[in-house]
Amino acid sequence: MYIERLELNDFRNYDSIELDFSSKINVLIGENAQGKTNLMESLYVLSMAKSHRTSNDKELIRWEAEYGKIKGDIQKKYGRIPLELILSKKGKKAKVNHLEQSRLSDYIGQLNVVMFAPEDLFLVKGSPLVRRRFLDMEIGQISPRYLHDLLQFQKILKQRNHILKQNQGKPKLTDVMFDVYTEQYIDAAVKVIQKRFQFMDLLQKWAEPIHFGISRGLEKLTVVYDSTIGIKADWSEDAMKASMEKKLFDSQKRELDRGVTLYGPHRDDLQFFVNNYDVQTYGSQGQQRTTALSLKLAEIELIKQEVGEAPVLLLDDVLSELDDYRQSHLLTTIHGDVQTFVTTTSVEGIAHDTIQQARMFHVEQGAVIK
Repeated sequence: MYIERLELNDFRNYDSIELDFSSKINVLIGENAQGKTNLMESLYVLSMAKSHRTSNDKELIRWEAEYGKIKGDIQKKYGRIPLELILSKKGKKAKVNHLEQSRLSDYIGQLNVVMFAPEDLFLVKGSPLVRRRFLDMEIGQISPRYLHDLLQFQKILKQRNHILKQNQGKPKLTDVMFDVYTEQYIDAAVKVIQKRFQFMDLLQKWAEPIHFGISRGLEKLTVVYDSTIGIKADWSEDAMKASMEKKLFDSQKRELDRGVTLYGPHRDDLQFFVNNYDVQTYGSQGQQRTTALSLKLAEIELIKQEVGEAPVLLLDDVLSELDDYRQSHLLTTIHGDVQTFVTTTSVEGIAHDTIQQARMFHVEQGAVIK
């Protein structure tokens, strides 16, 4: 799949622009704070209906404008699909083939993207929240059902936390609704965890050989889903529920003291091991970056396998953060069948043939010159 055409109205610092893209490589060149990342962000929002930079949609609307709009023509193997997102201070509307979608989960997945930005290099050593977000966003692209299950889990978690907060510090909890929410919480949590385990199996399948290649055959990467409950991937659904029920029962006093749910998917994490050593703790910066790069390249292959088409790759100012060898490996891997967008202040020093064949766009103060 590839993005054939993009139209922006009152998005970030863009008043109104229309752009036609190459199905191969597109390079956005310009100084900092001119709008390169805003343009890249619009492609991500077009795909995911949310930004990777902010949770406040109002920030996406140009100053003093009533609403912002992103339109894109997506070419897929079955034909062309127009997508449209209208962002307003009251919410957002999503359209596929000019038809408004009643649920965003029906919209997400029409356009698959893999974003690789400098902050993704901190995927390995950053906070657990970063890694959970990585999981949720990537699984959501290939499984709309997961987004529905995750939303249900978050709603029930909020209700359960509300009761814990109301009863914080009490020696015992007597609210009858708490048991009801706990039962619903366990069912919803297990659905999320099972889907995450399935995704991790696929991610491991692709990331391990990619990392092995980048490390010149010296390193074996293992990615592990770290459940706060202690649940394992090969457990049955009933065993997972029983383990979670026991953990929550045993920790009820601690949860009452803290006024919050202490165990579940919202507290889980990922662990990365290189040659059986924890790369988050003991890995060099080079190993951590290779791990992050391997995960992103694995995403491309995983989505390609699950969806049947290669996703669009967004490289936002990341080439300058990679050394020549990793940079070359990345560009060689994507050469040919992955539409790629690259932002950079200059193409000097990027000698790879892939960049030399790219369509260039010069960005300056919210304007794009082809």
